[in-house]
Amino acid sequence: MAGAIASRMSFSSLKRKQPKTFTVRIATMDAEMEFSCEVKWKGKDLFDLVCRTLGLRETWFFGLQYTIKDTVAWLKMDKKVLDHDVPTEEPKTFHFLAKFYPENAEEELVQEITQHLFFLQVKKQILDEKIFCPPEASVLLASYAVQAKYGDYDPNVHKRGFLAQEELLPKRVINLYQMTPEMWEERITAWYAEHRGRARDEAEMEYLKIAQDLEMYGVNYFAIRNKKGTELLLGVDALGLHIYDPDNRLTPKISFPWNEIRNISYSDKEFTIKPLDKKIDVFKFNSSKLRVNKLILQLCIGNHDLFMRRRKADSLEVQQMKAQAREEKARKQMERQCLAREKQMREEAERTRDELERRLMQLKEEATMANEALMRSEETADLLAEKAQITEEEAKLLAQKAAEAEQEMQRIKATAIRTEEEKRLMEQKVLEAEMLALKMAEESERRAKEADQLKQDLQEARESERRAKQKLLEITSKSSYTSMNSSTTALPTDLPSYNLISESLSFDFKDTDMKRLSMEIEKEKVEYMERSKHLQEQLNELKTEIEALKLKERETALDILHNENSSRGNSKHNTIKKLTLQSTKSRVAFFEEL
Repeated sequence: MAGAIASRMSFSSLKRKQPKTFTVRIATMDAEMEFSCEVKWKGKDLFDLVCRTLGLRETWFFGLQYTIKDTVAWLKMDKKVLDHDVPTEEPKTFHFLAKFYPENAEEELVQEITQHLFFLQVKKQILDEKIFCPPEASVLLASYAVQAKYGDYDPNVHKRGFLAQEELLPKRVINLYQMTPEMWEERITAWYAEHRGRARDEAEMEYLKIAQDLEMYGVNYFAIRNKKGTELLLGVDALGLHIYDPDNRLTPKISFPWNEIRNISYSDKEFTIKPLDKKIDVFKFNSSKLRVNKLILQLCIGNHDLFMRRRKADSLEVQQMKAQAREEKARKQMERQCLAREKQMREEAERTRDELERRLMQLKEEATMANEALMRSEETADLLAEKAQITEEEAKLLAQKAAEAEQEMQRIKATAIRTEEEKRLMEQKVLEAEMLALKMAEESERRAKEADQLKQDLQEARESERRAKQKLLEITSKSSYTSMNSSTTALPTDLPSYNLISESLSFDFKDTDMKRLSMEIEKEKVEYMERSKHLQEQLNELKTEIEALKLKERETALDILHNENSSRGNSKHNTIKKLTLQSTKSRVAFFEEL
């Protein structure tokens, strides 16, 4: 009895010592994962596990997002997961998303996985119209998205209607024009065809380079009020804090770069910003909820840290990542060049094979025609020979008859005719015989000429037959030579494979390699400038082309604002630059007076 009680106690104590776990579901932009977490885990433990699973090293851009009562919140790294205000039911769902955005995607995003996650997130925000994108830019971005998904354009594969099931344009853009899905696809495909040769990561980076210049890219908006109670919008992004009119999220009224801000804090719903210049008074605003102030502070701290970090030398970790990324880029570029050369060789071999096959068919047709001509020549020669023989026989027969007629005439002349009537009849017969003899002579001469002509034709036919036989012999010899060539130059079934780990492709970056790489970078810069100019011309051309199909009554407020900004030549960056030319003091005073 005592032993049973002791065993139950030891079992219950062992049960208490076992760590309790809970299930978490992590949703990325293109996948879902489930993890079993210990109750003692902090946000950082879960976040690090997700990053390790994804192979992500640029962790500072990302976070785990969840929703509390229709308000977005981010998992705190130093706080236990279960201490957050998350739903009690399992699995507990978090979204792995970009929390902070780079100023320059091409310079800051190093890993391919980082670029891919940003591409998917920004693309979704544009399609969901959380980021305003003008129609012509939407078509261009769609073409890069198609390149990233489908690879190079092939008219034999990517036929009309292949984009019918794809979501590529914001619904606002589609509704704004009297254009069918086929018309949109035609314009997207026209640009898609020009992106030939770009790998998935390159197409996604081009997408981000265009998207980062959109006014609402990377901006988190919050409803606030200033001291006077004026309703405004606060925008927090990689460059600083921006104040917007609630009806205009494109153009800020005031901007404060991060390097002008010394301190940020909040008390309940009141938020306080202290400028770097201590002589300038602090400025304050109120938000709707305390939870919103917490989110604003998190975003401000993170964006400010990244802003200052970009303006310092890269850390050792970032330097290593960039070096690895450069080596990886060089390796992929060399790999693509090898594949391109192999593809070119294959295409040339196929073209040569097709040309040889075409030539062989042509020679076969020529041989067939020559055979037919030879047969016709032989038949003609036989007919002419037969006709010549008949003509000769007719000529001999006529000559014999002419001789007999002559003999008969001589016999008649020699016969004495006593009576005049007999004489007259005889003279008439003689005359008829002479005329008949004359006709026979003419016919004999004509037949002789015809026989000569037939002999000449026969001779020509035999000469033609000889030439046809000679040509057939030449074609036969060419055909055999061509078939030998085609067998030796046909596409090899086993093309040489390029081993990228072999010594021929080792990546020892010597001085010559670095010089070559520098020259390639300079060349890429020049090409980029030319492409940018060409791209702007294409955008303007498309805008002009579809302008006639626009339904003006369907334009949104943001469409109208964007058109006004474009007509004035205003862009995202030059607007912020103009705003920051004013002194901080005057901007603070302006904010207070709004």
